[in-house]
Amino acid sequence: MAPKDPKQAAAAAAAAAGGGGGFFASLASSLSNFGSAMTKSVNGLMGYEGLEVINPEGGTEDAEEEAKKGRWKQEDRDSYWKMMQKYIGSDVTSMVTLPVIIFEPMTMLQRMAELMEYTYLLDMADECEDPYMRLVYASSFFISAYYAYQRTWKPFNPILGETYEMVNHGGITFIAEQVSHHPPMSAGHAENEHFTYDCTSKLKTKFLGNSVDVYPIGRTRVTLKRDGVVLDLVPPPTKVSNLIFGRTWIDSAGEMVLTNMTTGDKVVLYFQPCGWFGAGRYEVDGYVYNAADEPKVLITGKWNEAMSYQLCDLDGEPLPGTELKESWRLADIPKKDKFQYTYFAHKINSFDTAPKKLLASDSRLRPDRMALEKGDLSTSGHEKSSLEERQRAEKRDREAKGDKFVPKWFDQTEDIAPTPWGDLEVYHYNGKYTAHRAAIDSSCCIEEPDSRAEFNPWQYDSLDAE
Repeated sequence: MAPKDPKQAAAAAAAAAGGGGGFFASLASSLSNFGSAMTKSVNGLMGYEGLEVINPEGGTEDAEEEAKKGRWKQEDRDSYWKMMQKYIGSDVTSMVTLPVIIFEPMTMLQRMAELMEYTYLLDMADECEDPYMRLVYASSFFISAYYAYQRTWKPFNPILGETYEMVNHGGITFIAEQVSHHPPMSAGHAENEHFTYDCTSKLKTKFLGNSVDVYPIGRTRVTLKRDGVVLDLVPPPTKVSNLIFGRTWIDSAGEMVLTNMTTGDKVVLYFQPCGWFGAGRYEVDGYVYNAADEPKVLITGKWNEAMSYQLCDLDGEPLPGTELKESWRLADIPKKDKFQYTYFAHKINSFDTAPKKLLASDSRLRPDRMALEKGDLSTSGHEKSSLEERQRAEKRDREAKGDKFVPKWFDQTEDIAPTPWGDLEVYHYNGKYTAHRAAIDSSCCIEEPDSRAEFNPWQYDSLDAE
């Protein structure tokens, strides 16, 4: 018999644990404001006359007040909307030059590193003998990243050849590199005594006017070292709403599948879509299945709070005598942080997590990122434009010389990985960074804070074509 809807099973488990009433109370409160929220609209915004803005998080503000929470000034909205109309329906990943007002002082490579905050969950998965609990901890690790990914500020696109290094966290070493500019692709590798993590990332987007759909064309593999178990992740797509008008918010709705490539066991988790007044937002429910597609463990929770699990029968019902247990909980976060950063996000931007003799191509050294971090939007915009122009000039120079860009720390393989949204060229960690870092760590050099190099991801010292 097929298991019951995981959302129903999760509700039963939560009710047995003494919860379940909060949603209906908050919904009743929200419904009291239904009339005013649905009848008021935003007026005077070109192309969006009559747009109704509903708070996805269940607040009680009316539509006009909600719209004022956008980060754009009125004149900025109008001019930017005129510019962006021609891109509706397009993949804008690498087509549009965006103003720094919508950026956070971090790059996509650093966003990749943010996934490493809760690596202790992978350590636990590696140490766990129960094959199903391994998947509980591993899937909780991947869910933990979504709190960081809800931030509505856009990270900087990495320059071709840009890197990011991280040490001094959970015993792991992390390296990421921008391996392609068109299409934008990044590769990352992390490792400690328990696991290796390898990711090739390529995003496909569809711009819809005031929103954009993001399709994660990527391959993420984790190898647990004790038994050589290989885990493969397929995440759900993401939608960014209210890019220009209203308060920007992000929702990931759909199915996440984490498969044990060694045994055939898997986790299937459903990210609930955000409904009216925020109903269902953040909720994740699903099961760990064995290779015969029989449910073994119920998983439920919210990706912005905590995840829990409970053993279940073949119908997906919680086993009698078992209880809902927590597998992961969000760490404490700063209050009213300007960029909605976690403490770990601040560490990622800090040189405290940088190794000795940081690569000159590291994201921390980007002048536009550093200026934005200091609140200097004018300098940040100028530096961003300069970097982008230098990148274009180097591409012209490379083409004139007949050269091809070759990443330093990752090699392109012949593998083409199919994904639900398109095929992916796979890059593999080549091991050179491990040797590079070992050589530096074994040296006796002492690095002074003011001796760090200027940002330099460039292939050529000179842009003069021969």
